Amino acid sequence: MAGIHISDIEAAINLWRAREPVDHNLALCPELAALAEVYALMVYHHQTTADETSMPVAARMAWMAWFERQPDTPCIAICSTSQGDEVCKGCGRYFDEVQRWTEMTPAEKRVTWRRITLEGDSWRFNRYAERAIE
Repeated sequence: MAGIHISDIEAAINLWRAREPVDHNLALCPELAALAEVYALMVYHHQTTADETSMPVAARMAWMAWFERQPDTPCIAICSTSQGDEVCKGCGRYFDEVQRWTEMTPAEKRVTWRRITLEGDSWRFNRYAERAIE
């Protein structure tokens, strides 16, 4: 199984912070508390990823609320894998990632998104960036 990167946990925390601000008693909403616990354990253990299958249910549901707000696919409708390329020039995904996308877990999709974003060399990030506006 793929791991959920700490930057995605942070993004989910920020979503819940904006959605449910801390009240005057400094109490966190349940979703924020669940994510904060996962985040704190990751930091304490010097981990960069959390296992999506063993994550506490409340934290996973809070993370999924963030995930569902993200673009589903990096595709920009210029698929060079259909022309035989191993890596799509349009979105940066490998052929097997394009083929398995609908079967991939949310964490697996985020691993792919993270890789193509860090690489930043597909047309999605330069030549046809206007197609990728979410």
